[in-house]
Amino acid sequence: MRKIIAIAAMVLAACAFSTSASAYGSGKFFDHATKQWVTYGSARVGKSPIKRKMVNYNGSYSVGTIVISTPERRLYHIRPGGKAMVYGVGVGRDGFQWSGTHRITRKAEWPDWRPPAVMRAREARKGRILPAFMEGGPNNPLGARAMYIGSTIYRIHGSNEPWTIGSAVSSGCIRLANEDVIHLYENVSVGAKVVVLR
Repeated sequence: MRKIIAIAAMVLAACAFSTSASAYGSGKFFDHATKQWVTYGSARVGKSPIKRKMVNYNGSYSVGTIVISTPERRLYHIRPGGKAMVYGVGVGRDGFQWSGTHRITRKAEWPDWRPPAVMRAREARKGRILPAFMEGGPNNPLGARAMYIGSTIYRIHGSNEPWTIGSAVSSGCIRLANEDVIHLYENVSVGAKVVVLR
């Protein structure tokens, strides 16, 4: 059984690497919010290439709301006092982007991964076999934390590929570097509103 899990992990890593190899290999990625190329150095492995920051906020969303701007590849967590914490995120690739308003229904530390049947079938057509289950841990694509969005198949989760932050690479989930997803997780409650904008 361990051998099967190890093989599945290697297949996943290969699939994940293939989607982001060009960004990682070049050491640069295009930041859609600033419209600039950003260098991703090896010294930042495990950290987001887009540093989180507190900004002034005077919009209409209430405190505690998570607002995800797909075009900017940014997640805004609305804070008290007219502020918002902004994180760089990876978003759905072309054909996998979505929008809507939901709530956080569950939170998990080092979550297990159960790829949805539709994802497993899609990848199988490409000759890639995904496991039905992968235990949580540092090699798991969901990373250190996950926040489940309503009754959808989508999550706000960490990543073991921090160089993909700022890119459109996922199957619809919103990914953060592990250090950022832990920070967000500690400041978000079950029931928090999530707004995804396209």
